[in-house]
Amino acid sequence: MFHSYFITSTTFIISSASILIIKATLAAVSPKEAELLKSDLTPIGAERKGNNTGEIPDWNGGIQKSDIPAAYKPGQHYPNPYPRDKPLFTITSNNFKQYSSNLSKGQVALFYSYPNTFKMPIYKSRRTGALPSFIYKNTYKNATTAKLINNGSGFTGAYAGFPFPIPKNGIEALWNHIVRYRGIYAKRTVTVAAIHRNGNYIPVSVLQEAYFHYYNPLGNESTLDNILIYYLSHILTPPRLAGSYLLKYETLDQMKQPRLSWAYNVGQRRVRRAPNASYDTPVDMADGLVTIDDVDMFNGSPDRFEWKLKGKKEIFIPYNNYKLISPNLKNNDILKIGHINPHHTRYELHRVWIVEGTLKKGKRHIYSKRILYLDEDSWGAAIVDLYDNRDKLWRINMAYLLNYYDQPTIWTGLDVHHDLQSRRYFISGISNELKTFIEFSKTSPKKSHFRPAALRQKGRR
Repeated sequence: MFHSYFITSTTFIISSASILIIKATLAAVSPKEAELLKSDLTPIGAERKGNNTGEIPDWNGGIQKSDIPAAYKPGQHYPNPYPRDKPLFTITSNNFKQYSSNLSKGQVALFYSYPNTFKMPIYKSRRTGALPSFIYKNTYKNATTAKLINNGSGFTGAYAGFPFPIPKNGIEALWNHIVRYRGIYAKRTVTVAAIHRNGNYIPVSVLQEAYFHYYNPLGNESTLDNILIYYLSHILTPPRLAGSYLLKYETLDQMKQPRLSWAYNVGQRRVRRAPNASYDTPVDMADGLVTIDDVDMFNGSPDRFEWKLKGKKEIFIPYNNYKLISPNLKNNDILKIGHINPHHTRYELHRVWIVEGTLKKGKRHIYSKRILYLDEDSWGAAIVDLYDNRDKLWRINMAYLLNYYDQPTIWTGLDVHHDLQSRRYFISGISNELKTFIEFSKTSPKKSHFRPAALRQKGRR
């Protein structure tokens, strides 16, 4: 949806439960290992216990029904369930070195790039990660049946749950991010914008629809047909772009069947295939700041990179960012020069999986390396550090996570893509000035809604 700096040496946190997962193999886990999902590990593979200092609490089922504000109504902006929380402290350019072991290199770079304005308010860590019970049930089943295929370009033996809750290598952990639960059908109008060095921007309003076919409650692995997601977007404003549509079929094994994309151009009044909408193809409207596989922190085929599981670490990541999506804020309250307004952000200390992707020899991409920090309680990437072909840190992307507690699921409220070299950034998902936020449904429109022929009909209305 749907960017050399000072940092201390890395210390990985490996619990007795997670020692089991370091062996590199393509096989599913044993039934004995899977039983850890009912004891030491949460149902999706996180460590139930908090850290030794108590800063990260135990996981006790995630957000509770009692936490959900009584005033919440489906479709509206999510009221903050923790309005009384105040920052414990704030990391600034004056003290970030004190906390650098709990920061990504990209976060450290932002303090160097914007020493007078970039800040990270640190709040109490709340392990709000929770999912529907059917996800837990299917994940437990998948753990002993899921296997990578075609050198990791896809997997088999899993459906409607995380395929690798106890990952044995980087690509298994990455697949957990790619197929994580974000509802079954979601519809949302958002604003995207590229923010220039002087703070100027032109907002683009987009209506997005996503049918997460992998989680179709009436389907199973045999009915998947290699399609993970049906995605449709419609540009609403500005007038020069309004009326354009984009349709995508996100395939599971993109080496077997590449992503299918069609675009309706309002000027030409025709539907055309978009064969190059993958890998490092620039995203339209992002002014060169975002690649196709940057969207959602990472998406698409993983085949151009070698993925390594580097272990776990405690990192300050964006979490429970309800204040940031509040309808009480205007776009200009959030969008500032260099970065979004830190006053409205929230960071918490959480354990993350570190997955490092290095460009394979003979493969082409504008990034030589990408490092993903995956939240252990959701498998969603909260931070991605990106390196150019000189192996210099280039970009840092951050997903400002929150729990959509009516589902429930942890997902991004908005994504920010920083380019450290051009000192610009791109934001996707801002909806503060809109009357509605996101609409979820357990049923989706008919598949005919996501056909190219329907795209042509929609464009002619």
